[in-house]
Amino acid sequence: MTYTIKEVAAKTGLSIYTLRYYDQAGLLPFVSRNTAGYREFTDGDLQLIHTITCLKTTGMPLAKIRQYMTEVMQGPATIPQRQQLLSEHRQAVLAQQAQIQQSLQELDLKLAIYQHPAAVTFVNAELSAIQAEKVANGLPNPFKK
Repeated sequence: MTYTIKEVAAKTGLSIYTLRYYDQAGLLPFVSRNTAGYREFTDGDLQLIHTITCLKTTGMPLAKIRQYMTEVMQGPATIPQRQQLLSEHRQAVLAQQAQIQQSLQELDLKLAIYQHPAAVTFVNAELSAIQAEKVANGLPNPFKK
C-alpha cells in the first residue's frame, strides 16, 4: 500500500511542510516518486519516519539524523557506525533525562511549599532572607515592598 504526503502527514502528526523539508534536507532518501513526480510513501517508509521523529524528539541534530539515514541506506555494512551513533545519542538523552529529573524535583519542592498551609509564612521568610542578603551586600532591593 502507498500513501500520499497528505496521508503521511495525518498518520505521523508531521506537517506536509515538515515532510517536504525533511526530504529536501536529505532525511528521506528512501521515499519514491511516482510517474507524475509526487512522493509516494510505503509502510516501511512510515517506520523510518517514525525513527526519524524519535531521533528528532530526543534532540538529535538534523545533520546526525541525515548521517544515520545515509548509513541505513548503505545496508548492513554500516551497522557498527549506526550502533556507535545511536549509543552516543542514547548517552546524551540519558544525561538530559537526569537533568530534567533534577529540575522536576525542584518544581515539586516549590509546589509542595506553595500547597502547604503555611505557604505565605515560608515565602515571606525566604523573601526576607533574600532582601537581607541584598542589603548586606550593598545592593538595591529589586523586590516589591
